[in-house]
Amino acid sequence: MSLAEPAAALTDLALGSIALGLALGLYRSPWVSRHWARSFAWAGSAAVAGFVHHGWVKDAGGRLETTSWALISLMVVVAVSYILAGTVVDVLGPGHARTFWVLRSAGLVAYAVLAALGHPGILTMLACEGITMACVIWLWVLAARRDDPRARPVLWAIAASIGAAIVRAAAAGRSLPLTFDADALYHVAQVPGLLMLFRAVRIPARRGAAPPPVAVGDGAVVLRRAGAPGSPR
Repeated sequence: MSLAEPAAALTDLALGSIALGLALGLYRSPWVSRHWARSFAWAGSAAVAGFVHHGWVKDAGGRLETTSWALISLMVVVAVSYILAGTVVDVLGPGHARTFWVLRSAGLVAYAVLAALGHPGILTMLACEGITMACVIWLWVLAARRDDPRARPVLWAIAASIGAAIVRAAAAGRSLPLTFDADALYHVAQVPGLLMLFRAVRIPARRGAAPPPVAVGDGAVVLRRAGAPGSPR
């Protein structure tokens, strides 16, 4: 059976296989928060689902295609949630479940508002995930100011992922060789960022560097001691 979009399907499969392999490597790294392994696992699963989507579901069209894309988008949302959870644990330390949920709710509230204003949909949901990623970047910038050895490598990995999105936008509507399109090129361009993030989160934190804790209250971020119960683990 031929693939509807062979280049996009096969590159998604390759991307998913790499992400799942990296997730396994993170699960085997006992000093790395399990949230990072879960984020790679969900991202890899979304890419494998994308292989099915680009390979066969695209031919079906209609409601099946819409449902398939919605499920893939939700998997990406879960992966982003785990990226934020891993960041909160690495940068702020344990005991910050409240901080995680306040930051996580920013994108969800933004989507709820836009949906109420008549702009629901998958693209709106994914755009609102940019707010969550902005929170991730902000936390790692704080870590960089404390000379956390992981911070700059993580930020470079995020920059590489943003670069992949720029490549996709630049390739949109262009004719590319080997049946490549913007989606296929995007899948390939995401690989360096994945590898960079995998390497970055495996860097051991500097010993003796206690993270300055953050609590969120009354709409402002204030410093407080780490160690409160209920952190994302």
